[in-house]
Amino acid sequence: MARDFGARYFANGLVGLIFAATGPVAVILAVGSQGGLAQAQLASWIFGVFFINGILTVLACWFYQQPLSFFWTIPGTVLVGPALDHLSWPEVVGAFLATGVLILLLGLSGWVRRVMSAIPMPIVMGMVAGVFLSFGLDLVHALVGDIAIAGPMVLLFLLLSWHSSLGRRIPPIIGALLIGGVAVAMSGRFAPETTTVQWIASPMVQTPQWSWQAMLELVIPLAITVLVVQNGQGTAVLRSAGHPAPVNMVAIACGAWSVLTSFVGSVSTCLTGPTNALLTASGERSRHYIAGISCGLLAIVFGLFAPLFTDLMLATPGAFIATLGGLAMLRVLQSSFVTAFSTRFTFGALITFVVTVADVEIMNIGSAFWGLIAGIAVSWLLERSDFAASEEARS
Repeated sequence: MARDFGARYFANGLVGLIFAATGPVAVILAVGSQGGLAQAQLASWIFGVFFINGILTVLACWFYQQPLSFFWTIPGTVLVGPALDHLSWPEVVGAFLATGVLILLLGLSGWVRRVMSAIPMPIVMGMVAGVFLSFGLDLVHALVGDIAIAGPMVLLFLLLSWHSSLGRRIPPIIGALLIGGVAVAMSGRFAPETTTVQWIASPMVQTPQWSWQAMLELVIPLAITVLVVQNGQGTAVLRSAGHPAPVNMVAIACGAWSVLTSFVGSVSTCLTGPTNALLTASGERSRHYIAGISCGLLAIVFGLFAPLFTDLMLATPGAFIATLGGLAMLRVLQSSFVTAFSTRFTFGALITFVVTVADVEIMNIGSAFWGLIAGIAVSWLLERSDFAASEEARS
């Protein structure tokens, strides 16, 4: 490790951590705030996804000598938002725990590849697009309702995205965060309570409550977002960089750590795509694991100060978090639409998207679950040839 260490790899790890600590954290804060979670619960959630998952990242990168960055499922986080309208927080925590057990069992069984290939990816991404759409709408509402905060963030994000060389130096989401901070400071509406907030994390141990409604509504969709969406994306990113990601080990680790993080109220652990892409952005392939270890160590430090960071973020105007979360989700929303409607299973993906966006509850179970069921059923009836073609491609 001493021989392989280099400033470039530490910098890549730092950029990966900054990315995870900006837009994706804004998604947690937006979902939790809308769901009525207390600041202490949100701080505990952020502690779990950074501190506990940071330990896993360091261990996995060191043991496998490749960048294996673990954080949390962003689509799964978004799924929690609608569920909090009719489920209690202990019931949601119980679903987090059950999801971890299910993923762990699938990983130990070696069936992960079969599970990942059994559910058509376009239908899964139709559900993800339906869930993520609200973040795009919230971005528009923030832009209209608070142009002084949201306007500079959107403009700089677009500028950095358009100017590729400048965007490589300052990632667009980081630029939006910085200019947004300046706009908030100039507005005079930043009022943190740092004098009364405990800076060092004191995670809240959550007691899970078992609920069939929560199990049916959240467990399967959460497991799908981890195994199919997030782990599938993370594995593809690593393989494109020349790293043979250990799929079954990743599933086992995600399951075991999801159980651990659930007890502090954190959503399920997953192998990340965007962060691992940043870790492998430059340098020698054999030394990329140093960037992963650096990112994991920085995540541990960040998690220790989760209450302070949570207080600072929540002290900003609502438009700041809504804009930051919306901008972080734009590319994911775009790729969700492309994957859902560009190849096979397009009608099933459309049905999944429409049912998910409708935000209906049947038997007190949210629309994301019913969107998957409806999409798969319609595709099975009307797109049999796509199933056959997918089976031939796998064989």
